[in-house]
Amino acid sequence: MDSDRYTIVELSQSCQVTVIPGGQPMLLQAGEQVVVTQTLGESVTVQTAMGYLVRISAADSAALGLTRSAAETVIENDGPFDLDQVLDQLRNVFDPEIPINVVDLGLIYLCQAELLADGTHRVEVKMSMTAPGCGMGDVLKKDAHTAIQSVPGISDIDIELVGDPPWGQDRMSEAARLQLGMY
Repeated sequence: MDSDRYTIVELSQSCQVTVIPGGQPMLLQAGEQVVVTQTLGESVTVQTAMGYLVRISAADSAALGLTRSAAETVIENDGPFDLDQVLDQLRNVFDPEIPINVVDLGLIYLCQAELLADGTHRVEVKMSMTAPGCGMGDVLKKDAHTAIQSVPGISDIDIELVGDPPWGQDRMSEAARLQLGMY
């Protein structure tokens, strides 16, 4: 790795991480050195000395000595519910391997809201992974749920991981393709 491009950090405390892409838990020990490869959204992706690519949650990012912001998109609490706010919050959820958010990556297949009798909304999301059986599905699902919760006026969230139709690069936004040099 190019050391000018990545930051080497010594963990100040032990922390639980998730191995990418398998999704298995792993414990990193205090004093271990890792290379920070991605700090987008609420999580941090690092490479361990043994070569594992792992995801550190926002809650455990203190082990890196990093302070994580709440969300990159601030929600205004005034005004009516707007489904675009949900999509904006989902743009703060990033694939841990690819520096693209789940919306622009094309992982969100459906995002709709239903007005409930109490005036709040139920949001339904169907999302896919870039590869069948990706072990990060539950992690990204939880990240998406957390992001959507910050939108005012939502009382119920249903996120389903789907595999049909399978994800393909054609689902990516033009901006994502440009960022990855696919044009």
